[in-house]
Amino acid sequence: MGAQLRVYKRRIRSVTATKKITKAMEMIAASRIVKAQRQVAASTPYATELTRAVTAVATGSTTKHPLTTEAETPVRAAVLLITSDRGLAGGYSSNAIKAADQLTERLRGEGKEVDTYIVGRKGVAYYGFRERKVVESWTGFTDNPTYADAKKIAAPLIEAVQQDTAEGGVDELHIVFTEFVSMLTQTPVQHRLLPLSLGETAEESAAKGEILPLFDFEPSAEDVLDALLPRYVESRIYNALLQAAASKHAATRRAMKSATDNAGELIKSLSRRANAARQAEITQEISEIVGGASALADATAGSDR
Repeated sequence: MGAQLRVYKRRIRSVTATKKITKAMEMIAASRIVKAQRQVAASTPYATELTRAVTAVATGSTTKHPLTTEAETPVRAAVLLITSDRGLAGGYSSNAIKAADQLTERLRGEGKEVDTYIVGRKGVAYYGFRERKVVESWTGFTDNPTYADAKKIAAPLIEAVQQDTAEGGVDELHIVFTEFVSMLTQTPVQHRLLPLSLGETAEESAAKGEILPLFDFEPSAEDVLDALLPRYVESRIYNALLQAAASKHAATRRAMKSATDNAGELIKSLSRRANAARQAEITQEISEIVGGASALADATAGSDR
């Protein structure tokens, strides 16, 4: 076997092994998407109804609560960015980071300082490499988040919103994550969680033909808001974590399928080249045999004379 043919065969074995790995990762990601979709479907109604309940309490009372009242001159905002702990998902994390950068630039253009909070090693590594300040970060659970993880993330954010800006608090809380639209579409989105946009929520209900109910508050509307709003923030963050997890698995599946298909095409190309090299070697060997036989025949004929 010639040197060139050995190189082709070695590369074919290497690419075939890689194809098996990417195919296995594609199947694993596909199986995880189903679970993630179910979790998203289960958490979304709770988050939606809790938002409606908070909106009803806030609009049905005259209480000015710090978590629903717009600051006259907001000076600081918190941005929660959700990325992935792992790669091999195409542009999943980079797209979310790009959306967070755009939001940060817009907030700074409005004259606000921005405190960044990050979920996922990819976002932490990105900001760390560029020496950007991060107030707090969380890693290790992005593939399979739980409600306990959402509560852990929400606690310092709620505390920051409740504090005065002079003491390091914030006037607004924004979240950036990747929304799961379908198996083929995952879109980075930006939402303002706090203060709650009561007007927008009421308009959405009116557009759907929904009428917000009237409530009596016991012991008071302020106490009800104190109890509901932390749950509201936790539920929205939990739903965002689940959406991001489903999006990440879908992006991984798509990236691994593309890698598997590319590996298959490369194997076909290398096989054609290996066949051509083998045919060239055979042709050369035949030519050498024919040439040797002709030279031997000529030598024999010369000796007979």
